[in-house]
Amino acid sequence: MAIIPTTNKQVLEKYLDLEQNGKVMAEYLWIDGTGEGIRSKCRTLNSTPKHPSDCPIWNFDGSSTYQAEGSNSDMYLHPCAIFKDPFRRGNNILVLCDVYKYNNKPADTNQRHTCAQVMERAKASQPWFGIEQEYTILDFDGHPFGWPKNGFPGPQGPYYCGVGANRVYGRDIVEAHYKACLYAGVDICGCNAEVMPAQWEFQVGPTEGIAMGDHLWVARYILHRVAEDFGVVVTLDPKPMEGDWNGAGAHTNYSTLEMRNKDGLKVIEEAIEKLSFHHVRHIKAYDPREGKDNERRLTGLHETSSIHDFSAGVANRGASIRIPRQVAEDGYGYLEDRRPSSNCDPYAVTEVIVRTTLLNE
Repeated sequence: MAIIPTTNKQVLEKYLDLEQNGKVMAEYLWIDGTGEGIRSKCRTLNSTPKHPSDCPIWNFDGSSTYQAEGSNSDMYLHPCAIFKDPFRRGNNILVLCDVYKYNNKPADTNQRHTCAQVMERAKASQPWFGIEQEYTILDFDGHPFGWPKNGFPGPQGPYYCGVGANRVYGRDIVEAHYKACLYAGVDICGCNAEVMPAQWEFQVGPTEGIAMGDHLWVARYILHRVAEDFGVVVTLDPKPMEGDWNGAGAHTNYSTLEMRNKDGLKVIEEAIEKLSFHHVRHIKAYDPREGKDNERRLTGLHETSSIHDFSAGVANRGASIRIPRQVAEDGYGYLEDRRPSSNCDPYAVTEVIVRTTLLNE
């Protein structure tokens, strides 16, 4: 059995309380070349920045993050959002960055660049998003946390929103993540245990435009860091366990100003019709491998639609697009796109939704 290296976190506390003599530790975060991994490194700033533009542009070795060749490896980090650092606390910050190549063009996995342009063009409609991020907690050996090592837990049924040590595994991790997100300034709005044991969900939103991607990526970074402290691993794989187990998605709730106003249901239905004409394009945008990951999840079983067909319905969790029953009764509100995978890039998801429904592109 492999020995897992651990440290005593209580020892760290006495160092976290040390004065920093007016300096600020800024942890720069960015998306790597896989389109789903997040990287980070830290630098010292002489004062607390008030705006991302106050943070210096930095660089990193792209050949070690699947983003450049070793012969021309420098990539640039352009700060675009600041959050409080829940791990170092004090005046220390997290700095979310765009990645640019040596020629100052966006990196191949820099989906934020075009997303920001699209959101600016659509800002009059005030597009709001809320994403339900599902994930699975694993032991260090890659086995779902809390599952029997030589078997399986009981069938699905008692685990969703469950309570009790025999029904939910890893709540301490979930609670720590929630508090850390609130401290950081992430617009996290809820969490719950999911259908498969060791699977959880947190929700971010509602946020407007480009902020959806910013807040979800930082929430993901915080989740991985919290899991690191607890000696476990978090996976965003959309089908972490084969067989009769639910997969993991990133259901995306979406509305515009027109949808949220009186008679907005008609606007929602018009948007759904537009989405129906671009199903393949959306599927390609909804996971980093252009639908290959979602093929394992969107089977028409386990509360999913088929990846091959577009469908919509009121309160139907087996449809591509769900209109919540309350929205149908009120006559206004939002729609839920249930197709995005858990490892999606939220910039790509929100961009294509706005292109299809608002910009008619």
